[in-house]
Amino acid sequence: MAELRIGLPKGSLQESTFSLLRAAGWDCNVSSRSYYPAINDPEIKAMLARPQELSRYVEREVIDMAVTGLDWTLENGSDVEVVERLVYGKATRNPVRWVLAVPEDSPIRDPKDLEGKVISTEVVNLVGSYLAARDISAKVEFSHGATEVKVPYLADAIVDITETGSSLKANRLRIVDTVAESVTVIIAGRRAILDPWKKAKIGAMAMMLKGALEAKEKALLKLNAPRKNLEGILEVLPSLTSPTVNALSDKEWVAVETIVEAGLTRSLIPELKRLGAEGILQLSVEAIIP
Repeated sequence: MAELRIGLPKGSLQESTFSLLRAAGWDCNVSSRSYYPAINDPEIKAMLARPQELSRYVEREVIDMAVTGLDWTLENGSDVEVVERLVYGKATRNPVRWVLAVPEDSPIRDPKDLEGKVISTEVVNLVGSYLAARDISAKVEFSHGATEVKVPYLADAIVDITETGSSLKANRLRIVDTVAESVTVIIAGRRAILDPWKKAKIGAMAMMLKGALEAKEKALLKLNAPRKNLEGILEVLPSLTSPTVNALSDKEWVAVETIVEAGLTRSLIPELKRLGAEGILQLSVEAIIP
């Protein structure tokens, strides 16, 4: 049987990635001591690894595909195919940022103030490119973690990853600039993409994961509406294309359904009710495939 070897991120992205896989139809489970998740698909063999390493394994063809960060793929300079971008993280659905930060009372106010300074970071290559593009000469030291505590005694500034900025604020750090933005990506090896079966399998997984991600903030609304009020109801209903309208046995009524942003329903449903809608259902959506 043909087999696709995939790498999944261990650490902060693990649970959100497993949740996305489940929403897309792949039940993924792993014990606390194992690095090899069980997946309900006999064509897939999965392994867990740190996102920092996954692009190197894909480049070396140890695995065919991985879900990892674009930042680590660029940091490693890995020659891989970026198949899909999936904008999600540990806490939000926003891109994460690698930011240049200093203590609140630091005299550093501008990237140019880094001239001759020491910067601590996990992404040495990304920071090196950032400095080179601005013709700034500074010493960049690799941080093995807990980067926030490196200033002010071990470094003048840090470049660290943030999703909400709360950790930086808690450590009384001030953001000077954004060095890079990153999203979660599906990457594939060059040889894997040339294999017709693997390419099709990777493409199918990318499509389903993207569809599951798109559905997370959507809701399906179904309702019955008086035909005489249909025009007004359609005016307030957003839709991916246009709402579906079907006739009912009672010719004075129609059935309407549409996909909407989940956050809109709290104001939308009362408005629909005011316009005469009845039997309103709000349902979760597992996946949206354009």
